[in-house]
Amino acid sequence: MYAITIPEPGGPEALVWAEVPDPVPGEGEVLVDVVASAVNRADLLQRQGFYDPPPGSSPYPGLECAGRISALGPGVSGWSVGDEVCALLAGGGYAEKVAVPAGQLLPVPAGVDLATAAALPEVAATVWSNVFMITHLRPGETLLVHGGASGIGTMAIQLAKAVGARVAVTAGGPEKLARCAELGADILIDYREQDFVEEIRKATDGAGADVILDIVGAKYLDRNVRALAVNGRLAVIGLQGGVKGELDLRALLAKRAAITATSLRARPLGEKAAIIAAVAEHVWPLIAAGRVRAVVDRHVPLPEAAEAHRALESGEHVGKVLLIAPEKP
Repeated sequence: MYAITIPEPGGPEALVWAEVPDPVPGEGEVLVDVVASAVNRADLLQRQGFYDPPPGSSPYPGLECAGRISALGPGVSGWSVGDEVCALLAGGGYAEKVAVPAGQLLPVPAGVDLATAAALPEVAATVWSNVFMITHLRPGETLLVHGGASGIGTMAIQLAKAVGARVAVTAGGPEKLARCAELGADILIDYREQDFVEEIRKATDGAGADVILDIVGAKYLDRNVRALAVNGRLAVIGLQGGVKGELDLRALLAKRAAITATSLRARPLGEKAAIIAAVAEHVWPLIAAGRVRAVVDRHVPLPEAAEAHRALESGEHVGKVLLIAPEKP
């Protein structure tokens, strides 16, 4: 098969389309012929040499894909060759084939085409696990999403609205904020021009956000705590703004607030399977009903993954950038 390889870390030009050995599905795995994958921030970090795959995982980037099952490994039941699926991966999505633990497979949601389904697993699993399984967002509460126009953000807006929450977002510029509003965001904050702490307090009569989903990290830590409501919950899922910040524990104590920090890629198989099962139960029906949808910015041919990485790094996209695998002759 062919895959995007990274012979040496570097810029987008470090991504090389090359012939590599076919993967072989192991115990409890299936082999998927990839139709599409999607670009995530973690892929950019891996390309730069800052985020190695977990031990035993594929060395190629790509944390999600959609395609058709072409082989079953030992011990797999409930799936058949030819099934159309999408999958959460620890790596290997930027390839023509990938071996996937069966517990990380999802059927393609009703009404979604196979390529578009590649935009769903990572964002759905990340948002559902953090916003609902960990921070327990409830109807009537306010969720603040940083990076509202990102893949994660566009999914978080829709899922929070679907369960009856109020949604605030930060994004860069009126065009991105308008797209967030189209998805249901109630409170629109331009982080380039406005202080999100001040804006969220204004919009909530001084109460603050009950839950904050943060992709920025250290740069926003202090302000996130100040923006939280009493009994608020902060979920840190990204480090785009650095890894070390200063925390005022008195402020945290005064608000009886909680901070969690999670990543999805290196979790044990059992934890990932539980999250995927929850996504199938709670998110997939919302997609099938048309209440939640994948937001796709553009399609890029998989061999030209460097172009997709440049698009993500430019920050001009809204939603997901998809990589489309070459059609088989």
